[in-house]
Amino acid sequence: MNYIESQYVELKEVVNVDFKKEIVAFTNTDGGEIYVGVTKDGNIIGVEDTEGQMERISNMIRDGIKPDLTAYTSIETIMDQGKSLIKVTVSRGEKRPYHLTDKGLKPSGVYVRHGVTSAPASDEAIRQMIKESDGTTFERARCINQDLTFEYAEKYFKDSNVQFAQNHKKSLRLIDDNGYYTNAALLLSDQCEHIIRCAVYEGTGKTTFKTRKEYSGSILKQMNEAYAFLALNNNLRSSFEGLKRIDYADYPDYALRETLLNAVVHRDYDYSGSIIINIYDDKIEFVSLGGLVKGITLTDIMGGVSQPRNSIIANIFYRLELIESYGTGIKRILESYADCAVEPTFFPAPSSFVVTLLNRNKITLTLYDDTLSQEENVMNLLQAKGKITRKDIETFLKCSAFPARNVINSLLAQNKIIKTGAARATRYTLSK
Repeated sequence: MNYIESQYVELKEVVNVDFKKEIVAFTNTDGGEIYVGVTKDGNIIGVEDTEGQMERISNMIRDGIKPDLTAYTSIETIMDQGKSLIKVTVSRGEKRPYHLTDKGLKPSGVYVRHGVTSAPASDEAIRQMIKESDGTTFERARCINQDLTFEYAEKYFKDSNVQFAQNHKKSLRLIDDNGYYTNAALLLSDQCEHIIRCAVYEGTGKTTFKTRKEYSGSILKQMNEAYAFLALNNNLRSSFEGLKRIDYADYPDYALRETLLNAVVHRDYDYSGSIIINIYDDKIEFVSLGGLVKGITLTDIMGGVSQPRNSIIANIFYRLELIESYGTGIKRILESYADCAVEPTFFPAPSSFVVTLLNRNKITLTLYDDTLSQEENVMNLLQAKGKITRKDIETFLKCSAFPARNVINSLLAQNKIIKTGAARATRYTLSK
């Protein structure tokens, strides 16, 4: 037999320290064969103690390479020209990228076959192999960085009375079945690569900015720090009713909190860009990367349909009591603006989702008038907003569903309002 090195053949005189690297390169590419006892120019020199060398190779594969590669390799002795050779057959693995145990999922530990050499894989090539191999969403895929720490998350979980030991990380899907940290773990870790950027602008445009902040680290840390920044820039308007002072914030606390949480939980972390929060005199814009989840429309989410892009993160936030239930966030953001003439806007684009909260102290408010009946107050609200829901009426009147329905039925009976839509899409408008 003629022995010539190629994309699929590697020749080795002896089993050396590079042996594992050649196996990793073959299984990460298209497979191949390694012949031990053959020089680079194809001369057969044979192997002494084939049994001992085969055991050494087997130990290398079992202990020096991850994930487990034993099912994709075979080791045998062959005879050629009266001399013993060792043939190692390596198949393309199903759980790529395979890597040297002591080096991890980084270029120094992950190799691919390139011509007749085994070369370190780039970070991008490693990411692509993970994506192709796992065939799953970003948060469930293996994380390239396995040296993660959770100093902030551990404290946050402890303060929330939620367990966060190693076995709990696995049940939370932060560690996969093979013992690797997932990208969901990366997002909670101190090494999280994604950030939130906040900017405060002078006036209503981007011509001049007052200040900007960037928040990094665990998404739990980013969320808390970004919310503190939003609260700091949520000014109060004060008025007096007799001797009583009434403070009215520019933005409802709930709307700020829920919009920020939605941006963190639902953004597409496959994109390396940042969550952007722009604060103007008259509004706040939240720009989150990633459009709507496939198959979900804006009408769906406005009606309460929820399909989390990052279900692991959503479940963890639910356990930490950061979110109450799926599908209620946007509806409650709208409810917090029930007394305003205009509502927050939601704009999905192919690769982003923009939520705009309007400064309530810059727009017309409809306040409840104690001198008027509930029906008259609701008519004033309708004149300001154009259309409302039953929930808007409940919020405005500070009542439950039953009295709100009574007011609606009364106005319908008087032909003062018109009902359109059905179920969650029901709206009420003024009669023409």
